[in-house]
Amino acid sequence: MEEPSLEALMQAGFIFVVGVTIILSNLLIIATYLNFRGPSEVINYYLLSLASADLLCGLLVVPLSVYPALVRRWVYGDIVCRLVGYLEVTLWAVSVYTFMWISVDRYLAIRKPLRYETVQTKTRCQCWMVFTWISVAMMCCPPLLGFNKPIFDREAFICMLDWGNMAAYTITLSILVLGPSVITIVYTYFYIFRMMRKLRSGVPIHDKEYATALSENLSNPSHIMSFVLVMTFWISWTPYAGLKIWASINGPPQHAWSDRLHLRL
Repeated sequence: MEEPSLEALMQAGFIFVVGVTIILSNLLIIATYLNFRGPSEVINYYLLSLASADLLCGLLVVPLSVYPALVRRWVYGDIVCRLVGYLEVTLWAVSVYTFMWISVDRYLAIRKPLRYETVQTKTRCQCWMVFTWISVAMMCCPPLLGFNKPIFDREAFICMLDWGNMAAYTITLSILVLGPSVITIVYTYFYIFRMMRKLRSGVPIHDKEYATALSENLSNPSHIMSFVLVMTFWISWTPYAGLKIWASINGPPQHAWSDRLHLRL
């Protein structure tokens, strides 16, 4: 075995630090919510779902990139490669759907301020999250059944699914995950910010009880916090999505094709 280069050591060290940071930070978030003794909001269950998805990524996906970063090849076998590719897509889809449910929760808090606690019960939200995790796990399972051959990405040092081999499934999954999520997020936050502007402009609301409840809900900082979380998530994925779209239109660089031929499992 060749001695790892300085660049390989630095990359492996960086991946290790990132993995430890993801694990510790999300463990802290989960422990904080679970041990909180005050009145908790329903949105906390969605934030727990996000933290759980990130924690699983830090535990099961990121660490498997450390050693491949040193040796510049995948060493864990085809089954583990397939599992990693499956987990990546599943955890990402869970995060996307969770952001959608967060936007729905904030929308209901503004749309139905007097009935919000009746509509958005803790039990109902827990059921929605369980349903989300189970349905996403089933939708993303074809790679586990051998329908999508994963490839090792030499730049990310991780196994990734080759979506080009399953164009129909890729398009269908994208529509099922991104379609309702993006439409829901855009509509709900457009409504929330429109109501904020309407209330600040002094538009009269004849129902005083409704106006008071609406004003209290709009003053909750969780609306802005959730919007920042959603936008940060989508902005962080924009460069990757742009590269994939560019590659699908113009084709990847020639050297990438040769690397893929050598590294395909």
